[in-house]
Amino acid sequence: MSDHETGPIKGLPENAYKELKEGESYEPIMSPHKVYSEVNTWSVLWGIVMAVIFSAAAAYLGLKIGQVFEAAIPIAIIAVGLSTVFNRKGALGENVIIQSIGASSGVIVAGAIFTLPALYILNLEAQFYQVFLSSLLGGFLGILFLIPFRKYFVSEMHGKYPFPEATATTEVLVSGAKGGSQARLLLVAGLIGGVYDFVIATFGWWAEVFTTRVIPVGQMIADKAKIVFKLNVGAAVVGLGYIIGLKYAAIICAGSFVGWYVIIPIINYFADGQTIAIGTNITSLIGQMTAEQIFTAYVRPIGIGGIAMAGIIGIIKSSKIIKSAVSLAGKEIFGKHEGTKTNIRTQRDLPMAIIAGGILLTALVIFIFFQFGVVHNLTHAFVGLAIVMIIAFLFTTVAANAIAIVGTNPVSGMTLMTLIISSLILVSVGLKGTSGMIAALVIGGVVCTALSMAGGFITDLKIGYWLGSSPYKQQTWKFLGTFVSAITVGGVIMVLNKTYGFTGENAMVAPQANAMAAVIGPMMSGQPAPWMLYAAGAFLSLILTMIGVPALAFSLGMFIPLQLNTPLLLGGIIAHFVGNRSKDEKLNQARRERGTLIASGFIAGGALMGVISAILANFGINFVNKEWFESHSAEALALLMLIVLCSYFIWESLRAKKEE
Repeated sequence: MSDHETGPIKGLPENAYKELKEGESYEPIMSPHKVYSEVNTWSVLWGIVMAVIFSAAAAYLGLKIGQVFEAAIPIAIIAVGLSTVFNRKGALGENVIIQSIGASSGVIVAGAIFTLPALYILNLEAQFYQVFLSSLLGGFLGILFLIPFRKYFVSEMHGKYPFPEATATTEVLVSGAKGGSQARLLLVAGLIGGVYDFVIATFGWWAEVFTTRVIPVGQMIADKAKIVFKLNVGAAVVGLGYIIGLKYAAIICAGSFVGWYVIIPIINYFADGQTIAIGTNITSLIGQMTAEQIFTAYVRPIGIGGIAMAGIIGIIKSSKIIKSAVSLAGKEIFGKHEGTKTNIRTQRDLPMAIIAGGILLTALVIFIFFQFGVVHNLTHAFVGLAIVMIIAFLFTTVAANAIAIVGTNPVSGMTLMTLIISSLILVSVGLKGTSGMIAALVIGGVVCTALSMAGGFITDLKIGYWLGSSPYKQQTWKFLGTFVSAITVGGVIMVLNKTYGFTGENAMVAPQANAMAAVIGPMMSGQPAPWMLYAAGAFLSLILTMIGVPALAFSLGMFIPLQLNTPLLLGGIIAHFVGNRSKDEKLNQARRERGTLIASGFIAGGALMGVISAILANFGINFVNKEWFESHSAEALALLMLIVLCSYFIWESLRAKKEE
């Protein structure tokens, strides 16, 4: 049967975002019992084109400012636009595949640029094949390790996780397929959010971040007490907060507030009596530091320790899922369990025999790569392989969990822990100095890409689950997207290193890679890491788990800068306000859904225009007057513009009617 018989699309079912009641099941838009056009020349070619374009754009932007935008949403918008322009009927299945292949770009880029430019920063020569293979093999490992957990995350936990990015992308794809008033609202919200964020990035009419330094009292408190409030005024971040919801946004912000309003003031309290710099790689006295520098030096490592411990707790909590996934895989491979085989299209994954074979083959290639391309020593190659396989496997569920809850994958935090662990192990087996640094960074690159891929791919599979795609098709073609993205990002890093470099004046900023270089240099030459701060974060995560607070979300709040967390809380407050205004639950539901559509438009518009701003900036087209952009007046105007934006958001959401 073909999808042409299914009639017009009415939108996502009512229970798409809700927990299912006993005996209730979720029926996706594309019926599991019908065959749809998914993989064909059109979807594969456009997927490849998107992977190339967005890998190049994301690598440039990530190395320039340290933020890698998620490509899934802009690609979904372009896919919908292409299918409309070329009048393709029943293009929903094709658009999911285009998005799935293309979205490999952002995750592969994050894996590569967070670690590998550190090789150049440490004056170590990186070859193209090292960048390409660490990205490719890490990406393959992330896909293969995640597949056994797909059913748990997308199906068994239905309605329990917000999946903010997957929600926004799904809304874009549904509205495109559905047309009518929903598509119009998404387009209007996308234009408003996009133009708003574009004006900030390209014209700089108002500041991007509002801080309390805007008023003299705020400046004095920031200088003396090191207390400052910061708020990113971007439309995309507020939209993200709406979709995350008040509960998780509040937990993330709580982590941020503990860092900024408890730990930083306590540390500052001892500033007057301090005569020597305290801490690993820290050269300034606390009294000379700004609140931001104290955050980077002392609070962020606590966040990293918290993320690592939350990861370990997550692994222990996931042990049943991990065990059942492994035992089901074993039964399926050795043919003792027929129940795992299903003929329902939307429930079929790649066969476990292929996954197990793929993992073994990838492990073998990683070993050969380490032996002949990195360390040239059998023992060290085996140790490197063991580190990669164990850490990547154990942290896969953590990365997927973070994306499902927050929409942000803490790969840089987890990779920093990986680098520290691998450096300790490699030093203990006698690999130090220059060759040790190269080995640790390439190992970090593979693990970072694997975790980045696991987090990004769970988004694709959730989108497919909501819409009714065939998981095994998404899984098969994801390998192609990974290959194309790995080649592109390898080339881009080489070109950017030759054009700008990563050290010196006018160099690419590459903040994460600089952080990795700062950690790894001392460790490979026998200097210490801030273990006490990591331990404090680890204990904090244990305490939070004991009192039932999600430790990963809280620790993420301590790790991510304050200005990116506060707009999440603002978005969460708007979601709560909009969805609980009426005593009529059906009206509340209609308002919530309308708000989700607007939030998705804000995220989509902001992401898409972010790419365009970056491309324009690359050609020297940028009209920001730096003096005005960094002035207090620009910050005050930014707050006013944010109030206008949020007022529109609330007003438009409250216009929803029950029958919509």
